[in-house]
Amino acid sequence: MAETIFPYLQPEAVAEADALPLLREIKWDFTADRPVFENGEPVWVEREAAVAVWAWNALHTPRWRYEIHTPGYGSDVENLAGSGWSEELKQAEARQYVTECLLASPYITAVNDLTASFVGGRLTASFAIDSIYGPVRMEV
Repeated sequence: MAETIFPYLQPEAVAEADALPLLREIKWDFTADRPVFENGEPVWVEREAAVAVWAWNALHTPRWRYEIHTPGYGSDVENLAGSGWSEELKQAEARQYVTECLLASPYITAVNDLTASFVGGRLTASFAIDSIYGPVRMEV
């Protein structure tokens, strides 16, 4: 065994634990906001497409509402509803909420070019995701 300050640590074991399994999700019809089925069976997607599905569903799920989800899953953007904040402050908070939501995934490494706008009380966010599989561009 090599002499180190912490001889019980095994860096190779930590590296193996950090490896993520292939991300798979059920394909999502973003326009109709529902899963895609063929012949009564769900259609599966992987990699970048699965990251997009995960991001879409996480942003559309209110955080803390459903016990089935972990505390880190979901978005806090509905907290902005009814706030008396200025438009600039609401946009800044929305950008922060979207970023926090997306970075909860270990498959997402960064959120870039994020814009948030409110039209008629509806939030639209446009952004680019850096994932472990490559870039994903979305508008939600």
